[in-house]
Amino acid sequence: MWRGAPSRFRAVFGGSPMSSGGSPRSLEGKVALVTAGTDGIGLAVAEALGVAGAQVFLSSRKQQNVERAVTHLRGRGLQVSGVTCHVGRAEDRERMVQAALDTFGAIDILVSNAAVNPHLGPTLEADEGTWDKVFQVNVTAAAMLVRLVVPHMEKRGGGAIVLMSSIAGYRPMALWKDEAMREQALGALGAQRLGTPPEVAQAVLFLVAPQGSLVAGQTLLVAGGALARL
Repeated sequence: MWRGAPSRFRAVFGGSPMSSGGSPRSLEGKVALVTAGTDGIGLAVAEALGVAGAQVFLSSRKQQNVERAVTHLRGRGLQVSGVTCHVGRAEDRERMVQAALDTFGAIDILVSNAAVNPHLGPTLEADEGTWDKVFQVNVTAAAMLVRLVVPHMEKRGGGAIVLMSSIAGYRPMALWKDEAMREQALGALGAQRLGTPPEVAQAVLFLVAPQGSLVAGQTLLVAGGALARL
């Protein structure tokens, strides 16, 4: 994320748990774009930002998922709309950003949450097609979305961008098939427990709200004390 001239925006990765950004309506008048915002962490983020007063535009690759999430959030009285989007496709990204602008007139916040994990197993066993897909969706798409939204944020005097990632980017994670293996995997990471989508959402809310405006260009973990540092 970037913010404030000459660094008018804040670039932030991850988050840190907080109650509600310090104000129940801290994002009043803001527009947030959340990719992969129809389930799990993405849906929790969309809901948290909406409760804080933001108008939320979300996306998913499947129309039924968009419709379900929008119906759910509107049922809570939130201002939400959405569109289908495969973030790995340039034309879809451009269409999504334009749809957000057409619907709400601006973009102040981007939460890039969409990602893929097409290979489970040793890294050296991943083929070239797998590498291409991971970089296309997890890296290139996020960078190109930033490129698309920043000019519109500049028109508003600044903005906030959160690029979601995984603790696996710090250190490999073992897969588990039962409770005992899960506890072993968490112990190896140094984590106390698994987190929940609302906990991650509150981290994102803090980062994009005015109360988090001094946090810029940081990697912030929401990982239950996991021993992971660059």
